[in-house]
Amino acid sequence: MSLKTLGFGVRASIVAALAVLAIYAGLILSLLWFLDPEILRRTLWSARSLFSIRLSLYAATLVTLLALALAIPAAYALARYRFWGKEATEIVLEFPLIISPAALGATILIFFNNPVGEWIQENIVYFVFNVAGIVLAQLITVLGLAVRMLKAAFESVPPELETVAQTLGAGRTYAFLTVTLPLAKNGLLAALILIWAKALGEFGATLMVAGSMAMRTETLPIAIFMRLSSADIEATVALILILVVIGLTALLIARRLLAGSARA
Repeated sequence: MSLKTLGFGVRASIVAALAVLAIYAGLILSLLWFLDPEILRRTLWSARSLFSIRLSLYAATLVTLLALALAIPAAYALARYRFWGKEATEIVLEFPLIISPAALGATILIFFNNPVGEWIQENIVYFVFNVAGIVLAQLITVLGLAVRMLKAAFESVPPELETVAQTLGAGRTYAFLTVTLPLAKNGLLAALILIWAKALGEFGATLMVAGSMAMRTETLPIAIFMRLSSADIEATVALILILVVIGLTALLIARRLLAGSARA
């Protein structure tokens, strides 16, 4: 079907969608102007870049697991129950969205300068300028998103199905594990991939809390910032392309898995 046979409103919608594609594709393709294959190879296989990639993948994976461990029960409670503090909890979930990542990181730093924060660092885990700070900054950044996405997934499952399972002898926990969770698996999978990709690309809060120490706390986004700060455009482009390829590959896999699950 050609665009000429469609109505004006439909054509305008399609043009708008293609304009969005052109904006982001144009930005990505513009990187190729400064792409040097030899610099890309050297940058990719340098010890510093490999450390940043490994650290980013490790932190994003750990953050995703921690976020899901907290978000699944929290989202289920918000989706199914009425309790004191529910409205405040739902409002606070927007906190990472209404302030910049840098401000969020500064808030974390300020917390660790009060007596409670100092005690935590001295007696439990030291976060500031440490790998633990990367995990914490990314976790706080993505946790609200994880809860919101999973809450929507659980709300898409009719609660009557849980009630039926319980009338047949299933306990509340067993009904959740065997009925609700499998039916919400598409939303769970989408949340997992999106949380992982967002944690992988997190920059502002991570920089504020963990710093930018090479071979210690330098994640891939921070490595990009450091290369750009030294006016090394070719190496910056190489690192950006690495991050783009990793992130887009994860999102493509998620779309394929979700499409396959929907067909099944």
